[in-house]
Formats: sequence, structure tokens, C-alpha cells
Amino acid sequence: MISNLTPSAEAFLANMNRVQRSVEEASRQVSSGKRVNVASDAPDEIDAILQLHADEARNSQIETNLSLAKTDADTADNALNSATQLMDRARVLGAQGATFTIDATGRQSLADEVESLLEQMVAVSQNTVQGRYIFSGDQDGGPAYTLDLTQPTGVIAVNTSAATRRVEDPAGGSFAVTQSASDIFNTTNPDGTPADDNVFAALNNLRLALTNNDTDQINAAVQSVQLASNRLNTSQAFYGSVQNRIQDATNYANGYDVQLKTELSQKEDADVTAAAMALNQGNLQLQAAFQMEAKMPRTSLFDYIG
Repeated sequence: MISNLTPSAEAFLANMNRVQRSVEEASRQVSSGKRVNVASDAPDEIDAILQLHADEARNSQIETNLSLAKTDADTADNALNSATQLMDRARVLGAQGATFTIDATGRQSLADEVESLLEQMVAVSQNTVQGRYIFSGDQDGGPAYTLDLTQPTGVIAVNTSAATRRVEDPAGGSFAVTQSASDIFNTTNPDGTPADDNVFAALNNLRLALTNNDTDQINAAVQSVQLASNRLNTSQAFYGSVQNRIQDATNYANGYDVQLKTELSQKEDADVTAAAMALNQGNLQLQAAFQMEAKMPRTSLFDYIG
């Protein structure tokens, strides 16, 4: 195809196109703050950039999961602190009931208070966070136990789901963050009978012993209350360890987030000051070029024919 443009005109247009592209690129960088807006801006770096974005999204999800786990662990720790206080009160009531200075009526009054402690302990096992029963294991849509004084432990199981939830550690691996109500409050022997440190059973046995006005039973029940209290302390120590692990993982994730953002900034972000200068310079070049082109003489062969 034969061009109607002179060589000088073609060179002018080519230079203008080059400058215009530079102006457009500088304008994009100034408006977006990014050096890389599309894959064609840096084809040799796009794989690394996409991987950094994927790592950033994954780390953000880990941070969210850790935050949720922290809320659960904090709530569980507070709940178990209340539970140990209930057991402390039960030991006091048991000691009072074991003395020979109290009669059957007095022991029945103590039994009524122990029954109230059992009710409160069941309520502790039903603690929730945003509608989730934190001690109900993997099926946290409902409580694990409800009060039923006709049962040997004073409660009836509604949900005995195991607690298998784990949270990913950004440094690698994962760790358990919860225990089920059966692990904490309703421990059993291999044959399924209540274990000596069964919290519910210890309280219910103390209630029954006081009601029966039997000092031997009361003394035996007080020993079970102590073992059950130790069980609660063990579970609280577990959640204390979880809280520490979550804090360490969160600190690591926060630091990693800063690292990823720094690497992305180095690859994606524009030097806005330099881009603004390039934009201004390009516009000046365009303006000057058009002004010079307008002043160029416009002559042809016919101008020389008289």
C-alpha cells in the first residue's frame, strides 16, 4: 500500500504515537498507583505477582480463623474459670455436710444448693459464641447435655460429638483448639461408667449423699469433687495453651502479612512522583511537537509553477 504521507510526516506520527503511549501509561500509573495493572504491563513478573496475591489471601483467611478461635478459647477459659469456682463452692458445702453438727434438714438445704450448682455447671457446658455451642464438639448447633436428675450423672446427653477442630498455623502445621463437653464435664471409664473425675457425677453424687444424710457417702463424694475440680483445671490449662499458641500464630501471620504486602508493593506499585513527572513531560512534548508541526511550511510543486 502506497502512503500519501511524506517521510517527515510518517516520522512525526510515529513519534507522536510513542509519546502518546508513554503519556497513557504514566496516566494509568498516577491514577491507579500501580505499575502493573494488566498482565501485559510485566509479563515476566505476573506469575510471581499472582502467587503473592494467593499467599496474601491464604494468610488473611488464616488470620480470620485464628481470630475466631481466639474468641472461642477466651470464652471457654472464662467459662471454665466459673466452673472451678462452682466446684470450690461444692467442696465447701461437702465439708459442711460431713460434720456431725448438722442434721438431716441442714444437709437437705445443702443438697438443694448443690443441685443449683449442678444446674449452673450444665449451663456452663452450654456456653455459646455467636450461636455456636463451644463445648459441643463438631456438631455445635445445640447443647451437649441437659439437666436430668433421674440419671446417675444428673444430666442426659443430647450430643456427644467429638471435638476435632484444628486451626492452621501460618508457620506450618495445625493445632487443636477445642475440647468437647464429654472430655471436660462427663469423663467415663472404658466400660462407659462415670469416671472418678466426672464433674457432673461428682456434683450429683454429693447432692444425693446430702439428701440421704449419709456422712460416708458425703466424704466419698467430696473426694470425687476434688478430682473433678482437677479435671476442670486440666481443661483450663489446655485452653490457656491454646490462647498462647493462637497469639504466637497471630503474631507470625501479622508479620508475614507485612512481608507479603512489601513484596507486592515492590512488584506492583508505581513511583507516582516519577510517573507524574513523566506525564507532565510527555504532555509538554506533545504540545511542543504539535506547535512545531503547525509552523512547518506547506508547499507543493504547484506553488513553483507560474
